[in-house]
Amino acid sequence: MKIGILKEPDFEHRVALLPEAVKALKDMKIDILIEKDAGLKAFAGNQEYEKAGAVVVDGNKVKSDANVLLRINPLKEDSLAELNDGQVIISVFNPLSDKEIVDAYLKSNQTAFSMDMIPRTTRGQAMDILSSMATIAGYKAVLDAALKLPNFFPMFMSAAGTIRPAKILILGAGVAGLQAIATARKLGGIVEVFDVRSAVKEQVESLGGKFVEVEGAKEDSAAGGYAVEQDEEFKKKQKQLIHDHASKSNVVICTAQIPGRKAPLLIEKHTVEAMKPGSVIIDLAASTGGNCELTENEKTVVKDGVIIVGNSSYPSEMPNDASRMYGNNLLNFLKIMIDEDGELQMNFEDEIIKGTCMIHNKELVSDRLKDFYNK
Repeated sequence: MKIGILKEPDFEHRVALLPEAVKALKDMKIDILIEKDAGLKAFAGNQEYEKAGAVVVDGNKVKSDANVLLRINPLKEDSLAELNDGQVIISVFNPLSDKEIVDAYLKSNQTAFSMDMIPRTTRGQAMDILSSMATIAGYKAVLDAALKLPNFFPMFMSAAGTIRPAKILILGAGVAGLQAIATARKLGGIVEVFDVRSAVKEQVESLGGKFVEVEGAKEDSAAGGYAVEQDEEFKKKQKQLIHDHASKSNVVICTAQIPGRKAPLLIEKHTVEAMKPGSVIIDLAASTGGNCELTENEKTVVKDGVIIVGNSSYPSEMPNDASRMYGNNLLNFLKIMIDEDGELQMNFEDEIIKGTCMIHNKELVSDRLKDFYNK
């Protein structure tokens, strides 16, 4: 079997697999083709891939010869006609928020696996690219805020006087939020955290954050650890508490998202107006509408003296380790589909394989995607 690694679009610095992962696949009796210069932005050159056992070719050769194609960003609809019938594409399709790409692939003759659909089970943790990329996003968000903030994060006592520590408010204590807590505390900031899931309180406090709880949150054990939509009364109480705490904070890190839905609006315009000039808002939910009313996706804007960064692409800004983490997740996923002879075996009785498969034989496979798509 041949696995092909395709070059990403110009805006993307990551690559699906680094040379170290290529070597692991070669040991599993897999032939690897990689598009020329695919890893350069992730600091992995063509020679390194060749030393690991890959064959460096042009993109058309990868598409024509590989049985399985690997990419982070999905191939667009106009590229599907270039592929062979029955090829397997593994990428990040975001199908719960992009019905158009699902429609396009339903018309194709390829099998598509979406790595962001990996079931969040104990067995699936080693393949969970959302958690891997969220770890990077939470880390980079705090560092970016520290660079943009016109104040120190830690408390300083010097001959020039005492500098008070920065106050950081983190909205959402998922993987990105927890990493943001850890990073902000290491930099010496005072950290407060909001989340609708009371179960994360212990994790927040273990990292040194103060958990600010809003009474009356609705939780759903079937949501796989994700936050769920709250009623209007809860949202009203939540927004008031967030307003009160944000107006006293130097930095707000927004990480709250709900799969398949627009990001919850947590910081309204009047809250931004109440914040201190020079304060920083980092909105990691920018691509799904943003947690802040004034966020502009992939832009940094200044409103009433507050710096608002809409960035959902932090993992691409740390491409080497981001590619390493993505590649390890991908490698663990491939291992459950490759037999001892190096051949692909798609067992749709396996909950991981079925839950991750977007389309096979022009039909939806994932039950979660079926429920969403047929609403």
